[in-house]
Amino acid sequence: MEQKERYLDLPLEDVLGDRFGRYSKYIIQDRALPDARDGLKPVQRRILYAMHMDNNTADKPFRKSAKTVGNVIGNYHPHGDSSVYEAMIRQSQDWKMRHMLVEMHGNNGSVDGDPPAAMRYTEARLSKLAAEMLKNIEKNTVDFMPNFDDSIEEPVVLPGSYPNLLVNGSTGISSGYATDIPPHNLNEVIDAAVYQMDHPDCSVQDLMSFMKGPDFPTGGIIQGIEGLQNAYENGKGKIVLRGKADIETVRGGKERIVITEIPYDVNKANLVKKMDELRIDKKVDGIAEVRDDTDRTGMQIMIELKKDADAQGILHYLYKNTDLQITYHFNMVAIYNKTPKQLNLKQMIASYIEHQKDVFTRRSHYDLTKAKDRAHIVEGLIKAISVLDEVIQTIRSSENKKDAKERLKAQFQFSDQQAEAIVNLQLYRLTNTDVVSLEKEASELNQQIEALEAVLADENLLLKEIKKEVKHVKKTYGEVRRTAIEEEVEDLKINLEVVVPAEDVRVTVTEEGYVKRSSLRSYNASNGGLPGMKESDRLLFSGEMNTTDTLLLFTRKGNYLFTPVHVCPEIRWKDNGQHVGNLISMDPEDRIIQAVPVREFTSSDYITFATKNGMIKRTQLNDYYAQRYSKALQAVKLKSGDEVTGVEKTSGDDNIFLATRNGYGLWFDEEEVSVTGQRTTGVKAINLKEEDCVQSFVVFAKDEYPALFLVTQRGAYKKMPLKAFDKSSRANRGLIMLKELKKKPHKTAAVIKAHPGDRFMLYSSHGAEFEVQADQVRTNDRYTNGSFMYDSDEHGEVVDVRRIAADNHHDEKQTSSEQDSDHTTLF
Repeated sequence: MEQKERYLDLPLEDVLGDRFGRYSKYIIQDRALPDARDGLKPVQRRILYAMHMDNNTADKPFRKSAKTVGNVIGNYHPHGDSSVYEAMIRQSQDWKMRHMLVEMHGNNGSVDGDPPAAMRYTEARLSKLAAEMLKNIEKNTVDFMPNFDDSIEEPVVLPGSYPNLLVNGSTGISSGYATDIPPHNLNEVIDAAVYQMDHPDCSVQDLMSFMKGPDFPTGGIIQGIEGLQNAYENGKGKIVLRGKADIETVRGGKERIVITEIPYDVNKANLVKKMDELRIDKKVDGIAEVRDDTDRTGMQIMIELKKDADAQGILHYLYKNTDLQITYHFNMVAIYNKTPKQLNLKQMIASYIEHQKDVFTRRSHYDLTKAKDRAHIVEGLIKAISVLDEVIQTIRSSENKKDAKERLKAQFQFSDQQAEAIVNLQLYRLTNTDVVSLEKEASELNQQIEALEAVLADENLLLKEIKKEVKHVKKTYGEVRRTAIEEEVEDLKINLEVVVPAEDVRVTVTEEGYVKRSSLRSYNASNGGLPGMKESDRLLFSGEMNTTDTLLLFTRKGNYLFTPVHVCPEIRWKDNGQHVGNLISMDPEDRIIQAVPVREFTSSDYITFATKNGMIKRTQLNDYYAQRYSKALQAVKLKSGDEVTGVEKTSGDDNIFLATRNGYGLWFDEEEVSVTGQRTTGVKAINLKEEDCVQSFVVFAKDEYPALFLVTQRGAYKKMPLKAFDKSSRANRGLIMLKELKKKPHKTAAVIKAHPGDRFMLYSSHGAEFEVQADQVRTNDRYTNGSFMYDSDEHGEVVDVRRIAADNHHDEKQTSSEQDSDHTTLF
């Protein structure tokens, strides 16, 4: 007979939701997060309990790790052996755990990230402190539950006689939750717990007078008391953690940096490798050698410095650019009342205290029951010895043990337990001496019963017992704090001239965003030829700068890229550069329109922007200094549909000339533009007609009167004297610069200032190039359209105009370098 197939007709959404919900519940409660009471994840708890049940304790010889792993998998934790062994290894690593719960013989890994030996090679046993976690577990102090196959029982939680969650911390990731609890000093945690027992209404601030902060097994230095307070108040926060480094003077007047402690959970080998890469890549100047001298006596990383190197400056650079200084994030999540919860410091200690109250209450009940049972039996034995002859006679006349018990119960009113003890009594205990010892035992049992009943009746006595035991743990296992705490976070100021070798280089930027720096030797070897770049690309900026300078790259969408010259890749002059997007994250749809070299960020210079829709903004140069430059930053706030037409570095009393697409020109003082902040829109620069826009943005000095070279989209050009324009004020329409034509009207392609000896290159949409000398162009008035360079019907409209400066002329708008050309590209 065919078995009937069964199908459930359910929506996929419901099925997936149900299955994932069950999976998440298991991962959260039974795998990844620690219990707030004993600070252990299930796999850790099962390892400790399995070793305890196997009598694999600190007073016994070591046993193979594989045996423990097998016991854990077979009895309690039906998962892979690697997960169990890794959890066991972690509990034995003195650079991960503040107090190890497992002692191990053999290779258990290293702070360099080396893997441990296989479990068949290593040996392990419980540490002495782990015994405190399991103490009195046999006295019904915690609940037990069936294991995965219902063959035996395992504890739901361990008694945990000290606050292990805070002492050893925890880390884990589950579905929707993660936890990062740092380790703390045992003495401080116990002092805080005792204080909270005495003062239940205490504040987190009160507890912090005992618990100064985390105490990492690798030592280090914590900076930022405010960060600690936030973390302990809210259960979430961050602190700065740095390694311990000292500067020593050695022979020959040289210095060296000696690192003896590194931040928690940092791979030492990777840290040393990163430091050496900084030396090899010349990202920092002054390091002669990086050496790891760590041995069995302790950690020691040696950074040998060159003569006259600034050791403090280099150390600050290492703090900022390597894992010698990290940000540690608190996220104190634990299972509390079977639910994941973010706990602050007081709640974590309160959870431990409540657990201990329950443990001690259950232990007291257990001990009380045992004491009462024993007192009852002792009472029967004393009574039996007082009528010994009759008891013996009764037993001798009985047929068997059962009959003897029944006769004793009937004749002398003994209970069943007392009768059982009497018939099992050994003959040697019928002496007078034994009567005295029984009476003494009875007295002691009565005292014990009274004491236990008092403890169960009075919570203060219960807390007194808890404090007594936890203080014993402190006295036995407490250690001196390893991690130092500093109140303020040090502001790491790095002098680039100290850490970056000052070198004059040639820097280039192309229109497509490729940047590079080349040595002057490589540049001179080319005899002034163009740098290497793609055929379709054109040069945007080329100038001599120093590696300690900065290049500000401004984009059409109003952003800027803060680019220190030393960060630019060092590439030969004739080779292509590297795209700036590989150095600094930027919008791939955006493009660079201007490069401004900066030697020093001051408040006396300005960055002035002109936008397509006629806005202008002026901001102090020092507002554009950036501490971090991993991504593009906002330079100007643009309104919808607007974009940046031009960017110039100005002195504060320069002249500004704006040219529009429809042929209007406006000349006014820079002073008319008020200074605003970095993320502002600016003010109106020119009054535009409909369908007109700003095409060119020209800046020149107050006492300079340059000629203006105008090019139209049809390939016509002319040179106008500045005096042909009347100086006006901001937000006017300006004066017309082109003659109006009804058929095929001219539109402004570019307006560029012209100096004697300059050359101008015109690029057409069909790829043709045309050149004209500024000196060969006669001066025209504002009302003409100039002379034609070429026929636009044949070669296409003008798309780019470039000014090539005369060899002996330095463009006045540059500061630390010479820019070879001005240009305008049309879109």
